Amino acid sequence: MTKSAEGFTRIAREVFAPIYPVIAEQVLAWSGIQEGLALDLGSGPGLLAAALAEKSSLSVIALDTDPAMARIARETAAGYTDRIIPVTGDVHCMPIRDSSVSLIVSRGSIYFWRDRPQAFREIERVLRPGGAAFVGGSFGTSALRDEIFREMRRRNPDWDRDVARRSGWATPGVLRRELAASGVVSSRVREEEAGLWVEIRKV
Repeated sequence: MTKSAEGFTRIAREVFAPIYPVIAEQVLAWSGIQEGLALDLGSGPGLLAAALAEKSSLSVIALDTDPAMARIARETAAGYTDRIIPVTGDVHCMPIRDSSVSLIVSRGSIYFWRDRPQAFREIERVLRPGGAAFVGGSFGTSALRDEIFREMRRRNPDWDRDVARRSGWATPGVLRRELAASGVVSSRVREEEAGLWVEIRKV
């Protein structure tokens, strides 16, 4: 396991773990989708993928660019038989068939995509008609956000500066311009109290 994968996994499990069941419930409710194939982009150790599998009948592909993360996600998936499938791949050119995925979710990775318009086109490509995607940086609820910020400030004195820098790369205005540039047919930016989501629907 690489040092970065190890550190990210530790933070995800020790600090961010409470948000994943909340986010899973939110996107399942917003989409109305409970079965078929889901895709967790930038899945890291697979905690959101696991929450989706636990709260629905979906099978979930956990996609991450880091092979070390795919190995960790495989450990997370052990309790879900064959319903979580770790895959190494890039959001800009996903190894996923056209029109094959019912629900796409990604929490946090959008800030690291080098070409978001291309990523948005890829998301639209792999969504099946009637499918939905929610990609963004929400913390689930404002209470969870406050709790995580307190703990991360304790662990990292530069936490607020790091958050401000990442958020500056993906403001609602920037994301709306990138969605327009992508040419995806149906999309919007959802601004929630606990963070924001880009919502893409396949018509």
